[in-house]
Amino acid sequence: MQALLDAITALPAIPSDACRIFHGRGGLYPGCEHWTLDYFAPVWVLTSFQPVSEAELGTLQNALAQRQQALSPEQPELNLIYQCRQEGDNTETRLLSGSVPSPHIVSEAGTRYQVHVSRGQNHGLFLDMAAGRRWVREFCAQFHAANPRGGAKVLNLFAYTCAFSVVALQGGASKVLNLDMSAGALSIGKQNHALNEVGAEAMGKASFLPHDIFTTWGKISRGGPYDLIIVDPPSFQKGSFVASKDYARLMRRLPDLLMPGGHALLCLNTPKLGLSFLTEQMSELAPDLVLVERLANPPAFADVDEDRALKVLLYRAPALA
Repeated sequence: MQALLDAITALPAIPSDACRIFHGRGGLYPGCEHWTLDYFAPVWVLTSFQPVSEAELGTLQNALAQRQQALSPEQPELNLIYQCRQEGDNTETRLLSGSVPSPHIVSEAGTRYQVHVSRGQNHGLFLDMAAGRRWVREFCAQFHAANPRGGAKVLNLFAYTCAFSVVALQGGASKVLNLDMSAGALSIGKQNHALNEVGAEAMGKASFLPHDIFTTWGKISRGGPYDLIIVDPPSFQKGSFVASKDYARLMRRLPDLLMPGGHALLCLNTPKLGLSFLTEQMSELAPDLVLVERLANPPAFADVDEDRALKVLLYRAPALA
């Protein structure tokens, strides 16, 4: 636990953006592999992936309270959520101190998102995907500047709360189709669009389909072809998507859905499947698509083995002759 305490003590300032403070899961801090600490202003979220004692929690709570008091004396109350995650769906979440705003709105690079840190394992914004969101915004901005026909047409698969859609529209995308099985997640996604004032302005630009992707190919195809396809699925969601067997079903569809010269952003976040899982299957199932790069993960998510970390690969379709 000492490395986590050291990170709290060394914190130079209270962050303004939602971010990860400590990433023990990356394996760089022996003995702290089960700990993570995130900040969703004004709430700290402390997570353990194994049971810990009340004494340990008390020590960490006191350290955070002291550091916050030193850095932000005008904010005396410590808002702290603790979550214990174990194998399967065995998750405990409780408020250790303070309170959580409702609604709870956080920011990242000037964009606002609604989060819900006191329930479930997914808080509404995946912090490790910050570089992916930045890339999508920049890609759409460059596309809009370079194309007289207007902004990019984007397909956002497994859209969740539609963060990719918001930044795509901020970058100048002309149309985004968001697809996710969860109508509740898409409802929050619509609120995220409104929070960033791309709701009314983007009327007709953003659409939301609460459907199973594998039964919706007709609608997806009719909306295409697309300049950018974002594929960010869960690694394992029983009854919905299992990456080890279902990702291939997506890969073989990509060439027909992309514009000539279009791009596909493929994401995979599980330590059980390495980079070769994506690259080898893409070579077999979509050989015309060329691997451009792997996007670097945020420094806060550094891992002792990059093959275990989040993998975000950019592919490009061949341009017209």
